[in-house]
Amino acid sequence: MDDQLLNALCDRLKPVLYTEGSCIIREEDPVNEMLFIMRGNLMSMTTNGGRTGFFNSDVLKGGDFCGEELLTWALDPTSVSSLPSSTRTVKTMSEVEAFALRAEDLKFVATQFRRLHSKQLQHTFRFYSQHWRTWAACFIQAAWHRYCRKKIEVSLREKEKRLQFAIVNDGATTLSFKAAIYASRFAGNMMRILRRNATRKALLQESVPARLLQKPAEPNFAAEEQ
Repeated sequence: MDDQLLNALCDRLKPVLYTEGSCIIREEDPVNEMLFIMRGNLMSMTTNGGRTGFFNSDVLKGGDFCGEELLTWALDPTSVSSLPSSTRTVKTMSEVEAFALRAEDLKFVATQFRRLHSKQLQHTFRFYSQHWRTWAACFIQAAWHRYCRKKIEVSLREKEKRLQFAIVNDGATTLSFKAAIYASRFAGNMMRILRRNATRKALLQESVPARLLQKPAEPNFAAEEQ
């Protein structure tokens, strides 16, 4: 970010002071400003729109920011006039000093300085955004659950093939001693897996809302270039 763009943003920053226990914004409320924290701690939390069993929280401190939904809104040339909704509830844990950048000021700077639309800035924004971090964590968690489920399915298929091979190669109406032992072990393993899956199913049902977290919106600059 060059000095001219940085100065344009700094000229529009307003100093604000919050006492301990203040509610900066609630989830689903319209975001009318971004806050750049200078001193103090805040609790940022979300229930992903009130989904049962979903809760994510993080502590914000000096150098962090909140209200990032406003940046996506301001950078998008096709965004409507209505303000975006907050994806998180933010409350102060101590006295907080910050600088506020209001929606209309951010929108003005975004329209005047096209350099604000750079990919590098967008990547930096994603790295520090609480919403993007939460989505990334949920995405990785969902991928891990899919991997574990597929691994279990492959293991079960291999065990079934080995049992069928042992039965076919026995060539008799009764199982051989070796096949009988293998069948017994397979049955025991199946029972353990079923019991474990019953517990896992209940846990996975609680984690479903996390995996359903929607990917944050990104501005579409293609419409502006046409």
